[in-house]
Amino acid sequence: MSEPLLTVRDFSVVYDVEPPVEAVREVTLELRRGEILGLAGESGCGKTTLAYGLQRLLRAPAVITGGSVVFHDASGDDVDINALDVEQMRRFRWDKISMVFQGAMNALNPVTSIGAQLDDVFLVHRPDMGRRERRRACEHLLELVAVGKERMRSYPHELSGGMRQRVMIAMALALRPQLMVMDEPTTALDVLVQREILRQISQLRHEFGFSVIFITHDLPLLLEISDRIAVMRSGEIVELADARELWERPQHEYTRTLLSSFPRLTGERGVLVR
Repeated sequence: MSEPLLTVRDFSVVYDVEPPVEAVREVTLELRRGEILGLAGESGCGKTTLAYGLQRLLRAPAVITGGSVVFHDASGDDVDINALDVEQMRRFRWDKISMVFQGAMNALNPVTSIGAQLDDVFLVHRPDMGRRERRRACEHLLELVAVGKERMRSYPHELSGGMRQRVMIAMALALRPQLMVMDEPTTALDVLVQREILRQISQLRHEFGFSVIFITHDLPLLLEISDRIAVMRSGEIVELADARELWERPQHEYTRTLLSSFPRLTGERGVLVR
């Protein structure tokens, strides 16, 4: 078993409205170095709130009400993410943990070229890099994700949905983080493009050794790409297991319901669970 990269203990988030909404309830999990951890569950179960909370990206009225998040850096240091001040957290994001946000078209600035948006990452986090060095790094990133450096001057609307998602992945990879959080990265993409994106994520993970938290409501997709899967319902992790074990021997009734809600291509006809 590989060593842990992220340890989460009793993590809770409440939306401070009337009445208060407990969006994440005492979540405990451990992410191992180099693994893909799938986070599955229906819309509204708290997946994205958990992902944002772990990186302190939540905005009011969301409030972290308890728990700890410890990042085990490759340098050997343990970092208490909740204890970092604003400036320390700004430096920590993208450098140690990066995120591919849901909806690439909305995440990218529509009036700024792709090259300029990649360049901004290095300007902010690697101020000692020269202009030529930054340009070479941006071109290399686009080549890594099969977009091509000729797209440096393109704007988001000039790219397909799949290419925009690849740009977001390139941006997340820019500083070689140890953890990449991916929030519904294949939503609204057709099946063939989804397959290409997933294959690329897997290849890049093997090449660079980063860990992935992959968030989606598509449990069959997670069964294909994940090492382990956490199933979330109403703000809680109700089951956490190796992907094969979860497929063959699901323990929680909700997990079994999720698995039964997807039609199979082979075998006898059955009742589709809604």
